[in-house]
Formats: sequence, structure tokens, C-alpha cells
Amino acid sequence: MGRKLRELREAVPLTVVQAIAALEWSKPRLWRYETGQVPIHPNDVDVMCRIYGADAELTESLKALSRETRSRGWWHAYSEIPEWFQLFLGMEAAAHRVRQYEAEIIPGLLQSLPYARAILGQSVTTPTGDQIEQQSRVRMQRQRILTRSAPRSPMLDVILSEAALLRGFDRVTMVDQLTALLTLAERPNVAIRIAPLSAGSHKAYAGPFVILDFPRESPARDPEPTTVYVELPTGALYLDKASEVAAYEAIWLDLADRVALDEAESRRLIEQRVEEWSR
Repeated sequence: MGRKLRELREAVPLTVVQAIAALEWSKPRLWRYETGQVPIHPNDVDVMCRIYGADAELTESLKALSRETRSRGWWHAYSEIPEWFQLFLGMEAAAHRVRQYEAEIIPGLLQSLPYARAILGQSVTTPTGDQIEQQSRVRMQRQRILTRSAPRSPMLDVILSEAALLRGFDRVTMVDQLTALLTLAERPNVAIRIAPLSAGSHKAYAGPFVILDFPRESPARDPEPTTVYVELPTGALYLDKASEVAAYEAIWLDLADRVALDEAESRRLIEQRVEEWSR
């Protein structure tokens, strides 16, 4: 919402000073709208579009979008979710395709509850038992995007290092988790491929990442730019510059075309690891 409003202003072109004079607003108010810091009322959108010369179709599309910005996602019920991760949850829920590379652990969208509890217990913040339970519930809630009917579930394409199948917890937890992977891989919108250790070096040496692609929701509204999400122990990076996205696309293609097994071969490898953990 903010990005589109800023683009409209700059296309006129109007400086921030000229825009706030025309709108009779304060500079902080315009800044908060353009940076997505606060929801925006449809009436304010209508005024901005009129001053910026937007046509009727685009104006109505943006007013409809502004109504969406005023609704709150399910994650707002969990007070301990940091703001940098709330942003990712919103983007993940809006994406029509999610591509993820993970090197050490099973990704959150594919985790079983026992595995989620175990991995959350390894956090550097040393969470309490209650915090682990809350974070586990959040993780299970996230997974509903894979089975929702409206809007359509995103396509989840995961490339997982074989190390994540070997580096785990107790036998029961790992058998449960890897069995869950096999079940999830049967869904038409989920593709799970394994990058075997025998494949050697690859371009993803810098670590895990997620690529989020967004749908075109109306002819009058451009889709949100593809965004790369890189999670860190104390925060995250959101990368959407063309050069940044291109770099991660190249890494993804290296993994997908040269390193990872196909889905059938990956399934056989996971089944093999289930047998080994079951002994």
C-alpha cells in the first residue's frame, strides 16, 4: 500500500513538501502511510489518488487494499512475536509461491509439533516452557496456509540439506518428523527435495533463505516485488532490490538444477533415513 502511494506521488512528480501542502497533512502522517507504518483509511486514499491524478479503477483498487490494511492477522493474538517476524508472517500468508532452502533443520512450515518444541528449546534466548508452547502454537498455526482453500494455498518448494535428516533429536521425534515430511510431500502444493551430502559444494554456502513471490491481485495493481527473507538469531533481512533478488535466484537455480535430487529420489532418501532412525 505504502509503496504504491509513494510511486503515485513520485510519478506526478510531487516532493514530500509539495504533497503535504496539497493534502494539508503533517510530514510524519504522510511518512507513516508511505512506509506502511500504520493502516490507512479509504477516504485518505481517495484524497491522495485525486491529488496524484490516479484513474478511477486504480483508486477503487487502492481503496479496497486500504480496507485490507485495517484488518489484523491471526498472529497479533500472540504478544511475544517480534515485529520483524510479524512482517514475515504477513508476507508468507500473502505469497502465492514460497521457495525455501534450509541447511540444518526442517523448515517451520514442515515441522511436526514434537520437533518444533525440540528446536525452539535450542533458541539462544533460552525460552521458558510456556514460551516454547506459545511459539509452537504459532508454528502450527502458520502451517494452515498449506491447507487453506481461500485464498488459494501457496506453492511451497523446499530444498533441504540431507544434514537436516541426520542432525536431530531423539529417535521418536525424528521418526515422527520425517514421517510427517513424507505425508506433506504428497500434497499437490508441496515439493520437497533433498540436497544430498554427496553432491558436494554449492552456491548456497552463505546459509538458509526464503524467496517469496506474490500474486497479481487485480489488473490495476502491480504484484508486490519478489522478496528474499534471511533470518538471523536476533532479527531478519528483507531484500527486494532487483540485484539482490537476482543473486538469490541464481543460488536457487544452482540448488534446483544441479544439486538437489528430484522429488521421487528425495522421497526414497527420506524413507531410508526413517528406517535408520527407527532402529
